[in-house]
Amino acid sequence: MDDLTEAVGTWCSLSDPAVVELAAGGDIDFVVVDTEHTPMGLETVADCLRAAAGDCPAVARVPWNDPVRIKRLLDLGPEGLLVPMVDTAAEAREAVAATRYPPTGVRGIAAARAADYGRSFERYVESTHRELTVAVQVESERAVDNAADIAAVNGVDALFVGPADLSAALGCFGDHDAAAFRAAVETVLAAGAGADVPVGTLGTTPAELRSLGELGFDFLVAGADFAHFIEGQRRAVGAAADVL
Repeated sequence: MDDLTEAVGTWCSLSDPAVVELAAGGDIDFVVVDTEHTPMGLETVADCLRAAAGDCPAVARVPWNDPVRIKRLLDLGPEGLLVPMVDTAAEAREAVAATRYPPTGVRGIAAARAADYGRSFERYVESTHRELTVAVQVESERAVDNAADIAAVNGVDALFVGPADLSAALGCFGDHDAAAFRAAVETVLAAGAGADVPVGTLGTTPAELRSLGELGFDFLVAGADFAHFIEGQRRAVGAAADVL
């Protein structure tokens, strides 16, 4: 993926590649395919990545910082990986190692979709796999405290503040104006700036995106598929009710 600075993405959680196809065809810079909080299996994820191909890069969010789960997702060929709940530099190094082949990492080698089913196998193993964008999520007080060390890990390309989990951990769930949340975000942003690593987050409504964006994030995920559906339905039903 290219530089994430000022990039705008969108989030896909619904288990239908057509949703990703619709999202990727919009005016966005990347799409996130979530496997942490969704029922998506690997076959569905593969189809979602195919649906985004040619329109915009796809980032896969892995369920956990686990090398086996990461390996299986990466074999499908996403352009980026988003790893949740990374609290320390050691955990960040583990995430990066899971994306790299030996001798610099622990990822198992296979001629999967990521290597064009073997057509570009040697090139992929030698160099192409290192072009993957690796983003790690800051979602706890511990992660905030360690943000500078996490950002400094070689191979970490971006930090991503999980606003729901972080605000909950700080005792101010959903309140992005809370002093504790804003202070935590400032710490993470400073850590990213110090390591020249972009920092992003997710907003689900225009108001939320404006509020979060004003804090100084480098990139934003603008809403999620289910939220767009709910809001669009609400507006349409409201319009219909107004004239009946």
